[in-house]
Amino acid sequence: MTPSASVSRLGPEFDDFLFASIGEGRNGMLLSVLSAFARLDLDPWQEAAELARLPGKAATQRLTSLIAELPDVPSAPSDAGTIAARLVALLPHKALPNVPSREAWLGAGAATKSRTIMYVIFMILALGVQWVVASHQPSAQANNAHAPAASPALAKEQPQTRANDD
Repeated sequence: MTPSASVSRLGPEFDDFLFASIGEGRNGMLLSVLSAFARLDLDPWQEAAELARLPGKAATQRLTSLIAELPDVPSAPSDAGTIAARLVALLPHKALPNVPSREAWLGAGAATKSRTIMYVIFMILALGVQWVVASHQPSAQANNAHAPAASPALAKEQPQTRANDD
C-alpha cells in the first residue's frame, strides 16, 4: 500500500465505516474494513471517500467486488452483497458531497501555480508598458530647457515695432 496524505485531510466521519467488521477471518479474528482495504493494497481513507461519493447502488457493487476479493475470509464471497450493503449504510454520503478525489487535490496545486504565473506575467507587462510610456513622454524640465530664450536683438526690435505703429 502506498502512503498517502489522505489520513490528514479526512476526519472521523469515516470511522464507523472503516472500523466496522466485515466478518471473521480464517484465524478467528474479526476483519475490519480498514484492514481489508489494507490487505487489498488500497488506501482505506481514499477508498472510503471514493465510495462515499458514489450513489448507494454503485458503492455497494464496488464494495461487494472488493469483499469478494478477500482471500482469508471464508464467508466473504457468499455474503459479499449483504455485507457491502450493511457497510455502505455507514458511509457519510450526505456529509461529503464534495470530497475531492486524489486527482483533484493534485490538480489544485497546478491551477494555483498557473494563476500565480499568469498574475506575475500580467504585472510585468503592466509595469513594462508604464515604463515605456513614461520614457517617451518629455519631462517638464526638458520642455523648459528647449524653449527659445528671448534674445537681446528681439527685445530691441519689439520697441521699434511699437514706435512704427504709432
